[in-house]
Amino acid sequence: MTQATTPAEKAAEAFERQHGRAPEGVWSAPGRVNLIGEHTDYNDGYVLPFALPHRIAVAASPRTDGVMTVSTMGDDGGVQVADPVVVADLAPGTIKGWAAYPGGVAWALREQGIPVTGGADLVIAGDVPAGAGLSSSHALECAVALALLGLAGVDAERPDIARWVQHSENDFVGAPTGILDQTASLCCIEAHALFYDVRSGKPEQVAFDAAASGLEVLVIDTRASHALVDGGYGARRAGCERAAGILGVPALRDVDIAELDQTLVRLPEELRPLVRHVVTENDRVLRTVELLRTGRLAEVGPLLSGSHTSLRDDYRVSCLELDVAVDSAMAAGALGARMVGGGFGGSAIALVPVERHDEVERSVLAGFASRSLTRPRLFTAVPSAGAGRDR
Repeated sequence: MTQATTPAEKAAEAFERQHGRAPEGVWSAPGRVNLIGEHTDYNDGYVLPFALPHRIAVAASPRTDGVMTVSTMGDDGGVQVADPVVVADLAPGTIKGWAAYPGGVAWALREQGIPVTGGADLVIAGDVPAGAGLSSSHALECAVALALLGLAGVDAERPDIARWVQHSENDFVGAPTGILDQTASLCCIEAHALFYDVRSGKPEQVAFDAAASGLEVLVIDTRASHALVDGGYGARRAGCERAAGILGVPALRDVDIAELDQTLVRLPEELRPLVRHVVTENDRVLRTVELLRTGRLAEVGPLLSGSHTSLRDDYRVSCLELDVAVDSAMAAGALGARMVGGGFGGSAIALVPVERHDEVERSVLAGFASRSLTRPRLFTAVPSAGAGRDR
């Protein structure tokens, strides 16, 4: 037998070993990098993610007894098995730990009237780095959603699936995330970034070929693990909602950047930095998209760096490892760099001329070593295909 190499192959082989039969199908979904547009999604704003080649795959077959079993294959080849659950009995708070993510998806689909209560056997394998701010949890949830929908014979629109996954994340898992990650995992296409207007739901696939410009997007996984179910993320989201209420607007997306200074004086001092970040970040997304449309990728660098400064100083979601990654990359010739994801750890990206890759990598590794930080993982991100059925 040929050794399994892709997450889909590994999930299928693990399923057959565990259940003694081949799965009915295998579905997978990618992690993502958000080129720019951080903490704008839950403010009805703009985002610009692209999918990574790294994926989470789910091998699945239906059951008829109402039970859902879930297993996940680790990097070492070992399989971790969750306690079986009765789909009809799922409710927020009934599952803890990693199994809450697939359980929450089944619950959310059941709430939509989708016929998932017959149950299913799911086996998961993947290579999206966990805790790296690259949306491994959403890749898992999107793959599970496609698997359960596929077993049920339901062909749903991708934006609807993204909302159901968000519902499971927010109301079952308890993480107050926006819609960026699910939409990216489900809707991105190869060689493009997804310009997404969260309010209207309008997507635009923008060509993104860094290599053609002699550039690359270098991901720096700081290995400083982050979690979005703690209070930091939720507190900032609540602050944005409070600010919008004071300003009398539906969301911070409605604040005009030309009127930002006079708008900020109407707010309590502690809310001003949050609003300043969201408004200026939306503007940076729009400017980045215009540069990409006109083939001026190299000019995006300062906007990326401006985003990091805003996330660090105004939104206050950076950390030592992220700042070291950004500063070290810039010192070695990166055109721009910033943290990505919710913050408090995870990954940064750097826009790097290909010929300076080695120098930037050495600089980042040296920066971490000089501060006795865990050695980061670095890799080049290539815009890849979104979620789908593998077999």
